[in-house]
Amino acid sequence: MSTPHIKLFIPGPVEVSEKTFRAMCAPMIGHRGSEFKKLYAGIQPRLQTLFGTTRPVFLSTSSAWGVMEGAIRNLTTKKVLNAACGAFSDKWVDVSKRCGKEAVALQVPWGEAIKPEMVREKLAEGGFDTFTLIHNETSCGVRNPLPEIAAVLREFPDVMFVVDSVSSFSTQPIPMDELGIDVLLTGSQKALAMPPGLALFAVSERAMKRAESIADRGYYFDFVEFAKNQEQDMTPSTPVIPLINALESKLDDIFTEGVEARHARHAALNAQVHDWVRARGFEFFAPEGYRSLSLTCVKNNRDIDVATWIKRLREKHRFVIDGGYGKIKGKTFRISNMGDETSSTIAELLAALDDTLE
Repeated sequence: MSTPHIKLFIPGPVEVSEKTFRAMCAPMIGHRGSEFKKLYAGIQPRLQTLFGTTRPVFLSTSSAWGVMEGAIRNLTTKKVLNAACGAFSDKWVDVSKRCGKEAVALQVPWGEAIKPEMVREKLAEGGFDTFTLIHNETSCGVRNPLPEIAAVLREFPDVMFVVDSVSSFSTQPIPMDELGIDVLLTGSQKALAMPPGLALFAVSERAMKRAESIADRGYYFDFVEFAKNQEQDMTPSTPVIPLINALESKLDDIFTEGVEARHARHAALNAQVHDWVRARGFEFFAPEGYRSLSLTCVKNNRDIDVATWIKRLREKHRFVIDGGYGKIKGKTFRISNMGDETSSTIAELLAALDDTLE
């Protein structure tokens, strides 16, 4: 007997469509042959459009964390400043240290945003050659002011700017070249609405030159190796071909809908969830003006039993939301609106939340 399907409204992995799963079932092909090269080259123009870059977009068989670590190893020779405002950005500080780098945390409490003036003040102390920022801190629903921070980074031309867009990519414009981002990275399992296992990233020309000068950057996430293989429409190591087939299918979906329409849909769905939050007497964990467009982190100011509520929701309606992450588990809950969701699917979820909320 098959297990009943539980629909995910958690902030990653998100629900994956039947169309995407079918694309993954295409017959296997060799990853050094002409069929793969055609597949790889064929998706590049649309990926570059989404990334807002003329640079090649690399595909890594890993989670985004692989590239996040790789960026530190490829770019940092002095000190790295890690902006930290939640669980995942806090972890980037630890990852930097584990890479043997001198890492400094630009730390704010969970739920607060990284402000441009904070970045300027810290970088002005000197000695940094890399700055990392999680655009959309999934753990607490904070969206950091990327354009304003990017403007500050232009004042420090020797500092490489690395941006994790895992839960914001394709939900809003992130023009890499225009903003002067040196490494823009994302993963397959959030707004792209694919299974986990594929990281996508692009590297600026100056960042690639920096990488070429660093001796201990390793192999698996060596940016130079990615660039060499890219010239032949290949990847350095065996790629996860089923997920690349899924990516091609998903790009068809995105560009059929239209990129601007996709951005507008995510904004509208996010507003739909926000209206429900206000109407039910809950509060937002992130402050006004700094809230994610792809998920909502809700403060449990009504002091409900979040775990029991989620259990009822799962058992009665076969939906799942997230009960809070890390040290704010139970004190918050998170609702995703990213991927393939529509106003009707969000409305169905919100009705189910009402039905099970006590």
